[in-house]
Amino acid sequence: MFRKRPPPEEERRVRANDREYNEKFQYASNCIMTSKYNIITFLPVNLFEQFQEVANTYFLFLLILQLIPQISSLSWFTTIVPLALVLCITAVKDATDDYFRHKSDNQVNNRQSQVLIRGLLQNEKWMNVRVGDIIKLENNQFVAADLLLLSSSEPHGLCYIETAELDGETNMKVRQSVSVTSELGDQNNLASFDGEVVCEPPNNKLDRFCGTLYWRDKKYTLTNQNMLLRGCVLRNTEACYGLVIFAGPDTKLMQNSGRTKFKRTSIDRLMNTLVLWIFGFLVCMGVILAVGNAVWEREVGSLFQSYLPWDPPVDNFLFSAFLSFWSYVIILNTVVPISLYVSVEVIRLGHSYFINWDQQMFCSQCNTAAEARTTTLNEELGQVEYIFSDKTGTLTQNIMSFNKCSINGQTYGEGTDPLGPQQKRLDFTPFNPLADPDFCFYDDTLLESVKVGDSHTHEFFRLLSLCHTVMSEEKSEGELVYKAQSPDEGALVTAARNFGFVFRSRTPGTITTTEMGRPVTYTLLAILDFNNIRKRMSVIVRNPEGRIRLYCKGADTVLLERLHPSNQELMNITSDHLNEYAADGLRTLALAYRDLSEDEWETWSESHRCADKATNCREDRLAAAYEEIEQDMMLLGATAIEDKLQEGVPETIAVLSLANIKIWVLTGDKQETAVNIGYSCKMLTDDMTEVFIISGHTVQSVRQELRRARERMIELSRTRDGGKEEGMEGWGEACFMGNGFKEGQGEDGTGGGGKQLQCPPPPPPPNLMDNISGEFALVINGHSLAHALEADMEMEFVLTACACKAVICCRVTPLQKAQVVELIKKHKKAVTLAIGDGANDVSMIKSAHIGVGISGQEGIQAVLASDYSFSQFRFLQRLLLVHGRWSYLRMCRFLCYFFYKNFAFTMVHFWFGFFCGFSAQTVYDQYFITLYNIVYTSLPVLAMGIFDQDVPDQRSLEYPKLYEPGQLNLLFNKREFFICIAQGIYTSVVLFFVPCAILSDATQSTGVPLADYQTFAVTTATALVIVVSVQIALDTGFWTLINHVFVWGSLGSYFTIMFALHSQTLFRIFPNQFHFVGSAQSTLLQPVVWLTIALATAICIVPVLAFRFLKVDLKPQLSDTVRYTQLVRQKKRKPVGRSVGAWRGAGSVSEGRLGARSGSRRSGYAFAHQEGFGELITSGKNMRLSSLALATFASRHSSSWIDTLRRKKHAHTHTPPSASGECSPAPSCVSGSVPPLSNSSSVLGGSQDTPIEEETGTAPAHNIQTVLTASTQTPPALAPVSEAATPQASAHVLNAGVLTPTAVRSHGGDSPGGWTITLGTVQEALFGWKARTAASNSPGPPSVAKETSQIE
Repeated sequence: MFRKRPPPEEERRVRANDREYNEKFQYASNCIMTSKYNIITFLPVNLFEQFQEVANTYFLFLLILQLIPQISSLSWFTTIVPLALVLCITAVKDATDDYFRHKSDNQVNNRQSQVLIRGLLQNEKWMNVRVGDIIKLENNQFVAADLLLLSSSEPHGLCYIETAELDGETNMKVRQSVSVTSELGDQNNLASFDGEVVCEPPNNKLDRFCGTLYWRDKKYTLTNQNMLLRGCVLRNTEACYGLVIFAGPDTKLMQNSGRTKFKRTSIDRLMNTLVLWIFGFLVCMGVILAVGNAVWEREVGSLFQSYLPWDPPVDNFLFSAFLSFWSYVIILNTVVPISLYVSVEVIRLGHSYFINWDQQMFCSQCNTAAEARTTTLNEELGQVEYIFSDKTGTLTQNIMSFNKCSINGQTYGEGTDPLGPQQKRLDFTPFNPLADPDFCFYDDTLLESVKVGDSHTHEFFRLLSLCHTVMSEEKSEGELVYKAQSPDEGALVTAARNFGFVFRSRTPGTITTTEMGRPVTYTLLAILDFNNIRKRMSVIVRNPEGRIRLYCKGADTVLLERLHPSNQELMNITSDHLNEYAADGLRTLALAYRDLSEDEWETWSESHRCADKATNCREDRLAAAYEEIEQDMMLLGATAIEDKLQEGVPETIAVLSLANIKIWVLTGDKQETAVNIGYSCKMLTDDMTEVFIISGHTVQSVRQELRRARERMIELSRTRDGGKEEGMEGWGEACFMGNGFKEGQGEDGTGGGGKQLQCPPPPPPPNLMDNISGEFALVINGHSLAHALEADMEMEFVLTACACKAVICCRVTPLQKAQVVELIKKHKKAVTLAIGDGANDVSMIKSAHIGVGISGQEGIQAVLASDYSFSQFRFLQRLLLVHGRWSYLRMCRFLCYFFYKNFAFTMVHFWFGFFCGFSAQTVYDQYFITLYNIVYTSLPVLAMGIFDQDVPDQRSLEYPKLYEPGQLNLLFNKREFFICIAQGIYTSVVLFFVPCAILSDATQSTGVPLADYQTFAVTTATALVIVVSVQIALDTGFWTLINHVFVWGSLGSYFTIMFALHSQTLFRIFPNQFHFVGSAQSTLLQPVVWLTIALATAICIVPVLAFRFLKVDLKPQLSDTVRYTQLVRQKKRKPVGRSVGAWRGAGSVSEGRLGARSGSRRSGYAFAHQEGFGELITSGKNMRLSSLALATFASRHSSSWIDTLRRKKHAHTHTPPSASGECSPAPSCVSGSVPPLSNSSSVLGGSQDTPIEEETGTAPAHNIQTVLTASTQTPPALAPVSEAATPQASAHVLNAGVLTPTAVRSHGGDSPGGWTITLGTVQEALFGWKARTAASNSPGPPSVAKETSQIE
């Protein structure tokens, strides 16, 4: 742990098979250590860390003061017992956490690896592997360290790896050894290998490696293609050997893992500030009482010197005041009790267990439960404002399925008649015994077209079976397994396979297929490889008849412009189909072919050969050759592939958006793919005002595009609002430079073309951009983002991006993901949450306030780095809106009550000081002082902090606006803190002066006065316990059996312990410790004492009750409104005839998709290749000698999601929820054909005194007629939502004060169109608060509307 760090490396030198040489450089071993302690260092290091907490140091200081008898009024055990308890509990928690870190480290470090030592392969633990060792890897093994690939069982030194742990990509990658070492397959040859590698020092660049191999007086260049990085998995390769270059913490995986940051919540930071304020308040009280002591000792105490002299150290009134100050610091220290920190940790632990035990966050398919991997951030889950999400594997399943296609102007795929019978899944087995049984397709017309021998259809699927770089493995006759470089390719080749064109195998020069049951072998003449610039790939093949044909597939944006002019009509039809597919969020490709004559082929082949062998500008020359041949092609059609979203993603995003949470997608995928998914999950919609594309390559162009986007927002917002808003007019007119970039448009700004201002205007004020109305989205590429993240561009990017409803960042690196998160943390001061599933998301997860890992198909690195983990993105809404909101609510209520009860307890000592000569005499028995926070009042507040709720979990999900108080930090802040301590001080005044006034003149029935110290102490202590117990009962909103036991049990324990401590038995055993013998019995037998307690309790509690009643009546919170509507609904619900049952919307998933968007957006192309794969195929280097079993693709399940999201309506004036009681429930389940409920101003045109009748709506399943009548005092109410065939029949909107309920999903399953609305749900909207007018005097709960439901 305290090992001296070696100096930073400038270069690394590694000699193979020479440990002695390599050890002199002190390279790191391969041992991974993420733990903090060991057995020896745990106690000192942990105590050192704990005493860095201000509170712990403060209590240690108090303990030292209490050991000084001259100033201590309390025994030392009153502080050391709770302090030791806190230290022990925290130490046990830290030890447990570190134990699991040790366990994880040991599991990794003890993995076995075969190391070549003295010519023999020996099993060694990973932790014992050293730099310079040669390791043997076998198929499906993890790579132990960063290795230089030396040789492989595959020809040409090739091997295949999966890098999901590193970059999140699940597709195969190829690595190749240096040619000179590829023949060293024998152990003896490898044992004698003594080459030396000189390379770059350890770094976090995953895609770059620069080094040189020196061997046998020659040097060979090394690149990233020669490296196997730790975290990769060897696939499809029997065995390979590698030389360890970087080990342990020097590996690129560990270099990218980022530094673990200690995360603290905003409440923690606020508590530290408040503790300092309270300590200052404590010092002030000590000073006041010390001054009082000095005055009293000088004026009054001096009169008693003859028979009450000062103690020996004290010789004057000033020294007495000095000692009195410290005595009062000890007595009054309970304003910050140490039990506060213990209670906070216990409550957080309870919240974490609730997350772990939540069955609704358990995934039965993965058998994975949600897990809270930290206990310190739970309440911050209720304050999130920004979510940063990965795409692949987080929003999507990373499973592609062939969904639709267009062939010769005819579209095939999902049925378009939602009212017709549901089509059955096609069974391909009778037609094609080689079909993949997991393939799903429903349109039998396409299969019939294949069967009847349609030439265009055959050519379409022939192209799909030939134009690809897929590898095929036939484990047994007819049992094919495809291994594709991208899931898109696998889906297309599988589709061709099922429709009768089966790709069987390939060699460097041939492709063998089975076409309609007949084996056919094509000669592969050339592969025109894919890259991100070309956006297409082609193959040139010769069929058995000798005809040469070029087949091409690629993005329609680049392929359609290379077609022969005779394709114009077909191109128009296909473009329409592509627009329809784009509306469904599908990934598309266009397909074309071209026949070549022998002369054309020979001429082009020669030019291609020259370009391929060129030493300078090889890539450019190849691209020019490809461009030459890929012209005048004939269009075949287009494909549409669905990257299946995870279940519930659109609904989750909709609900979170209504909770005022902004979601940013940060993905390494290309722009087209990311935008497609944005539309699929409804982050992007055609209803958006504008979508801005930022794609500049220079700082200046990016700045210009960002500013134009903001100007466009202001212009559109001004137009939308019907006039110029104050403050917006001047800035907008001064610096308007042109239109923003809407997707698919160019830089054609209005009025100025390319003109630019000489001096760029300053960015608009932040508050101006915050008030932008309209829904905007921003899409920015990785190269543009790199410029936007520069220091002088940060504010430009933040102002523009944060004014948008959705932001998508494409082609971003793991480091850029973290930088974006840090940027928002820095400038917006908002709570951020990052969610991802791959190792490329680790830095982002660690940077955010809260990190969430999804245990998906990309390894567990994200989970290990996260604070919370689960298996599905949809669980995020429950984590935030239920567990997060409850945790925040409970913690705030706990803190408010805790400070209240301790000020009420401690301030009594302050008032008593004025009556005891400022002598630091305590009011209570010292045992009561010790047990008050540990026993008498600890359990009830713990129960409230762990179990309390304001509304049930279902209401939290239905009304996302309930989440906003946490974002605005309304429930516990400095204002709430001062209110709590003011109430505590008021209570202490009552608890001291009421008993003091009454008991000073009271007597027992025997005539003995009650004005003695013991009677007063018992009366005040009893009144205190009763008052705080009644207060916790009022504060508790959700009672459980545990709450009852703890509240009333604590009250009972007080009396039990008090009678025991004041008993004769203990006095006889410890006469010097228990001075209050018999006090409890004699005091509590007096009726006047109980009357005093009752009076003090009433004076303390009645004002609180009156204030809360008036607050709920005059200014209800949103949660009050929701609870009220629920209560009224339950009371008014009749057992028969109230529920209409579920009615099903006519719209299906297909219908929703077809009408989702217009054809304004061209779909992205379904292609995720890595350049260079085609060249490997034609070279023959990747043709394997052996056959290994491969995993089949995961079964493909069709998924359905919500088709229409209710748009969030922005009011012209933003009214706080607490003032209006307005609530917009989540549209998590509204069917695509159901009109959305609106919460904008009413268009009914009537006053509040006007009865309203709603028209009858007709639903396909039932006819529902609801007649709503209202008295003259009833506000307009909302009729049940009915299906409408035209836009004019959409649902009426609400008054601003009326609740809008959401439709709830029926429990009948997940079939399309299965989202239902029950009348019982709609009834919630009937009971809202009165809309406030200038004349309203009592804005309380309105009269309940009468309601009649009739089912026909």
